[in-house]
Amino acid sequence: MQETLIPKSNESITGIDAITVVHDSDSEQLASLGYESEFSRDMSPWANFSLGFTYLSPVVGIYTLFAFALATGGPPMIWSLFIVGFGQLLVALVFGEVVAQYPVAGGVYPWSRRLWGRKWAWMTGWVYLMAILTTISSVAYGAGPFLAQVLGFESSINTTILCALAILVLSTVINFLGTKFLAAAAILGFAAELIGALIVGGWLLLTERHQNLSVLFDSFGAQSGNSYFYAFAAAGLIGIFQYYGFEACGDVAEEVKNPGVLIPKAMRRTIYIGGAAATFVCLALILAVADIPAVISGKDASPVDTILLQAFGPVGSKAVLIIVLISFLSCVMSLQAAASRLAYSYGRDDMIIGSKYLKKFSAIRRVPPYALILAAFIPAIIVIGSKVSEDALTKIISFAAFGMYLGFQMVVLAALRARLKGWKPSGKYQLGKWGLIVNIAALVYGVIAMINMCWPRTPGVPWYDNYIVLVSGIIVVGIGLIYMAVHRSYDSSDAPYGDAISKK
Repeated sequence: MQETLIPKSNESITGIDAITVVHDSDSEQLASLGYESEFSRDMSPWANFSLGFTYLSPVVGIYTLFAFALATGGPPMIWSLFIVGFGQLLVALVFGEVVAQYPVAGGVYPWSRRLWGRKWAWMTGWVYLMAILTTISSVAYGAGPFLAQVLGFESSINTTILCALAILVLSTVINFLGTKFLAAAAILGFAAELIGALIVGGWLLLTERHQNLSVLFDSFGAQSGNSYFYAFAAAGLIGIFQYYGFEACGDVAEEVKNPGVLIPKAMRRTIYIGGAAATFVCLALILAVADIPAVISGKDASPVDTILLQAFGPVGSKAVLIIVLISFLSCVMSLQAAASRLAYSYGRDDMIIGSKYLKKFSAIRRVPPYALILAAFIPAIIVIGSKVSEDALTKIISFAAFGMYLGFQMVVLAALRARLKGWKPSGKYQLGKWGLIVNIAALVYGVIAMINMCWPRTPGVPWYDNYIVLVSGIIVVGIGLIYMAVHRSYDSSDAPYGDAISKK
């Protein structure tokens, strides 16, 4: 739906009048899709981008997986960030076309509903919801040790769990305050990410550079006599785990003015700027490692801690930890926002048990309260479950990144199917003649990435551990199929579906 501002006679539409016309245009487009939004469009373009950026979180992604990637593939693992970044940009371009035509809260679920149909949409939403809830728990748990260090607590499972729960509570409170507070917190998180990436990274390059750029082409024997391709593919998981979050910009489509233009742009910027920041952080850390063979051999199991302590000392390293902690918090907050909008969208269409609660909306705060509670309660249960078995938590969150990619590719496949059946994107952002090529390339990339995530790499462990990512994915999809067969809630809504393809 194209928006045109036509002034009467010699008058011009500016300021509040122009904003009102844009807002009315947004409402009209949403109404044409069968919805009347309860959200307030209080999220600025800058805040929408910040939401996606803090969800992608270059600091969280790189700091969390740097030790694993460097030990597995050596310094050349950094090149995976470029490869994966390009692949995910293709996915973001496809998403941009879809969200421009269907700017509905909830992201992948309503997109799949319009592109394919109710069953496909239900499963897409289910897979993505399970993935994002487990991701929330994993990020909160990962933040636990940082908060414990800042507060001076002794490192233990109990303190990690308590700190992770505190992060979840604080994030939930921020989300409950409404879109304006969420937007402000996202911008604050973005600022913390930039400080953690640019200032900390720049300081390391200036004061703690122990390697030159040639190490980026030296594996230091990380492949252990095998083909380096396998080591690089395994280490490349740092890139795969890094580049998602841009879709959060579309999850809040009903809270942004002129979403058909602004959200596709925010998605692309998330990839560009988030990827550049992540690569810069990774480069600074690699060049600051004094003994790379020690990391590869396992003698230095926590190179990030070693680097920060050497570069900033006890007091300075704690200040850096606070910045990192803010990044973790903002990441959890953005994840919760995305998860709650998806759950609300599910509930609004009566697609799942408990829909009458999930679709409830707070007229005061302009947020879905029960959907937000769900986005805190389930991750909290998973975090508490680590008390029983840390290994059990690892097994649960093994599905997180794979589930994200699977949900993405279900949308990409739905878009390709619709395109081949005659769908012509009609939103304010279009790829034109490149649409089909980009769509196919995005699907090919996604399939390769998922194969890489599922590939067995630990032959010495039981088969179910060696194939844990694939097994967990099958379990989640299997439970979803059983639910669909028994409850058939996907069939209870009369909301529009499958209308991307014109029906003759």
